[in-house]
Order: sequence, then structure tokens, then C-alpha cells
Amino acid sequence: MYPFIYLGSVTLGTYGIMVAVALAGAFLLLEADLRRRKLHASAEAIIAITALAGIAGARLYHLLESPREFFANPGPLLLSSAGYAWFGALIGGFIALALLACHYRINILLLLDAASPAAAAGYGIGRIGCLLSGDGDYGKPTSLPWGMSFPHGVVPTTARVHPTPIYELFGALLIAWVLWRIASRAVVDSHPASGGGAIGAVRPSGEVFAWYLILTGVARFFVEFIRINPRSFLGLTNAQAASILSVVSGTLLLWAILRHRSTVIIPAEAGIHP
Repeated sequence: MYPFIYLGSVTLGTYGIMVAVALAGAFLLLEADLRRRKLHASAEAIIAITALAGIAGARLYHLLESPREFFANPGPLLLSSAGYAWFGALIGGFIALALLACHYRINILLLLDAASPAAAAGYGIGRIGCLLSGDGDYGKPTSLPWGMSFPHGVVPTTARVHPTPIYELFGALLIAWVLWRIASRAVVDSHPASGGGAIGAVRPSGEVFAWYLILTGVARFFVEFIRINPRSFLGLTNAQAASILSVVSGTLLLWAILRHRSTVIIPAEAGIHP
């Protein structure tokens, strides 16, 4: 693989390039979602602030996975560019979005819904940066024809291994598409009502985010079986334990909001259709 691209005296890290591409893709998707929801918020500011918070959270979570090593010599580890954890990015991004929701006076669950497809797609695209740099996020050795080796990676290996970043890219794009489709059904089972309106079951805020937690948690849980991460609690990796927490949280949130799903009358002039 190619951890760096050399343009004369300029050296560009392929991981950083793909993170930038991921942020651009997430921005376009978020901007489209904000527009269709008619939410008055800056997609540029949301992506920038959430990305910084997510990167900080991912880095801090990774360091605290080995607290003894971190607190023994925190300086070099904090300054290192290696090591990020998905669940830490989720926590950091959630905190940032909660603060942004207060700033824009938008229901936090509604903003989380709008950001979920963008977050899923951005994660998948960013994983290609891991593939190009060969940073050790690949999987176990395999004899499958699409196995890849990373002799020049940041964490080199000459064995043919599972290209798990590619698996995660496909999974993340599929999840982003599913979330987008769920969000597109703002009103379901509607039919004409007196007064020119429509009676329908409006999907409650938070449903898309709940499915994001569930689907991304499931995807990460299963890909970990072919990753090379160390096992800890009950034979699971730290990422699998975090994935279970994500799925449980999403399931509880989905159950809670669907219990309060209501039937409402939507004026025809509102321009909202199933």
C-alpha cells in the first residue's frame, strides 16, 4: 500500500487525504438532509466541529483502552498520530451534536437523525485511508482470492489478510443508504382527510439515529471476528463490547420513541408527502 504520496518536497499522508474525502462526502450528504428537512443550520460548521470532537474522542478512547500504559507516559502517546477508536468518535461526535442542537435550537434527536447517514458514509470512506496506509486495521490471514498484503504499510505484513476496511466501506455505504431511506419516509400510511390535509403516522425524531446505533454496532461486532485486535472481556474485543452497548442503546431508544408514535393531521399546504 501507499502510506504517503510524495509531490516533490511535499509529503501527503494517504490516511489524511481519505479523511478529508470522507468529510467532504459527509458534508454533501448532511447538507442534502438538512435541506430536505428544512432545518436552518450550517452543514459546514456541524461537520467541522463534529469531526474535531470525533477525532479527539476517538484518540482519547483508544489511549484509555490501555490506561496503565497511557498514564505511565502520557506525553508521547498524546502527540502520536497512531490509534483511533470508533466508539470514542461516536461519543465525541454525540457530545458535539448535542451542543450544536442547543446552539441552533433544534431538537437533538432530529439533528442526530439528520447527521446519521452522513456519519455512516463518512466512516466507510475514511476506512479506505486505513487500507491505503496499511495501519494495522486489516484482518486475519486468509486464502480467499481477494486477500491483500501490506509489505510497505505503517504496520507491515507480507501475509495475505482480509481487507477489512473494504468490508467496512461496503457495509457503511449500505447502512447510509438504509438510513437515508428510513428518513425519507416522513409520513407513512397517509390518506386524505377533511380540510385538505392528510392523516398519517409521523416517524418520530430519533428513529434514524436509533437504527444508526443498531446497524453500525452489528456491523462492527461481526467484522471484529476477522480483525487482529486483542481479546479481553469474555473473549470479545473492546470494539465488540462497545458494539453491544451501541446495539442495546439503539434498541432501547427505538423502543422508547416508537411507543409514543402518534397519528397527526398534516395540512396540505405543508408540502409533506409520504
